[in-house]
Amino acid sequence: MNLSQLAVGQEAHVQAVTPQGEGDAIAMRLLDLGFVPGEAVHCIALAPFGGDPILVQVGFTRFALRASEAVRIQITVAS
Repeated sequence: MNLSQLAVGQEAHVQAVTPQGEGDAIAMRLLDLGFVPGEAVHCIALAPFGGDPILVQVGFTRFALRASEAVRIQITVAS
């Protein structure tokens, strides 16, 4: 499952950030921002009319991510 599929209010843990091609700058930036394996992530809100972008929280920081960015983040939903 990837982060773009997480429902509002759900918590998950990052498994990996998957680059889309060699030298994917967005994937590298996501890792720099804290989307590292094992880190907890919460879906705070979805934009109206399609849910793009999504508002997620990692630690004490919130990020608005486009769906095209969120698909790079592989997650496991917390039970």
